[in-house]
Amino acid sequence: QVQLVESGGGLVQAGGSLRLSCAASGRTFTSYAMGWFRQAPGKERELVAAIMWTGGSTYYADSVKGRFTISRDNAKNTVYLQMNSLKPEDTAVYYCAARRGIVVRASTGYDYWGQGTQVTVSS
Repeated sequence: QVQLVESGGGLVQAGGSLRLSCAASGRTFTSYAMGWFRQAPGKERELVAAIMWTGGSTYYADSVKGRFTISRDNAKNTVYLQMNSLKPEDTAVYYCAARRGIVVRASTGYDYWGQGTQVTVSS
């Protein structure tokens, strides 16, 4: 049974940093794309960043390029999202997701989801 467990969310002031973690278990993820999505109240869930488990190629939404960094630790089966220079508009529930194959932006393309972790950025 695949499990994705996020951690690391919280309250931070604008300009601050947080690191989210997604611990993955239940299968081998070597041919998988791992994504971080976020959903703010009243808005659609959007892909923020993604990484191929094998090879490490990455994708970033324009809104976070230069501020967020996605990485993975194969030994720990964990994906990270380092978020710097946070802005109030980054406030959302952040979800980790996994899909077999290449990165796609649509949330419907992902098979496995974590429970989400709240990130709140105060101005």
